[in-house]
Amino acid sequence: MDLKELNNGVNPHQHWYYQSKIIPLYHYFESVSKTITHPINIIDFGSGSGFFAIELLKKYPNKIKKVYLIDIEYTDEEIQKTKGTSIEKYKFLPQGLENNIVLMMDVLEHIEKDIEVLKEIKSQVGKNTRYFATVPAFMSLWSGHDVYLGHYRRYTSSTFNHIFTTANFKIDKQYYMFALIFPIAFIVRKIKNIFTDTKNPTSSDMSAPPYIINTFLKLYHKIEMYFCKKNKWAGLTCVAEGIIKE
Repeated sequence: MDLKELNNGVNPHQHWYYQSKIIPLYHYFESVSKTITHPINIIDFGSGSGFFAIELLKKYPNKIKKVYLIDIEYTDEEIQKTKGTSIEKYKFLPQGLENNIVLMMDVLEHIEKDIEVLKEIKSQVGKNTRYFATVPAFMSLWSGHDVYLGHYRRYTSSTFNHIFTTANFKIDKQYYMFALIFPIAFIVRKIKNIFTDTKNPTSSDMSAPPYIINTFLKLYHKIEMYFCKKNKWAGLTCVAEGIIKE
């Protein structure tokens, strides 16, 4: 989870976006855990708060060996405090870990040379490593939200496919999430781009909505997430699942 959103008052344990987004990740973990017989390492690359990896550990404690949170923003003191625990923090990815799921949850858009970073990840991980990656979708949705969060780009299914195939990752599935609110977000952002300074934004679009709206969006997207793997056309988020190393 992006720490700027956390500092903006977003609670991922309640917010519809995060509570919806984690559902396909749970489904993916359940399917992978049936094929990897050893306990699985969760490597959260660009982890920030580590929300998604930590929630996986809470839900599947008997199937996860360890969680590795990887983020260059961690301090030496933070890293030292986690040594020897079930959730360890690192600035850089440890080499040679096997039986992994690498999470890249809204991180690649923050990296200027995304393909080079994917190649580096591939060179570091050991055998039996899979991945689950999400990025913001469609440059037509570009706004001050992206500038504030430090994005270099938004992706489509085809551009997302390109970076993974170039880095020699195997892609099993690609799809979009949050199809319902895509047209709403498109209209709202186009209007905001007219009336606001997109080059010097002071906050992201992610905020805590009123309780009723948040509840409705969680309920709707809980249903949508069960069918999102069939969505190849449009959404706020693009997803890729697959294998880094056999």
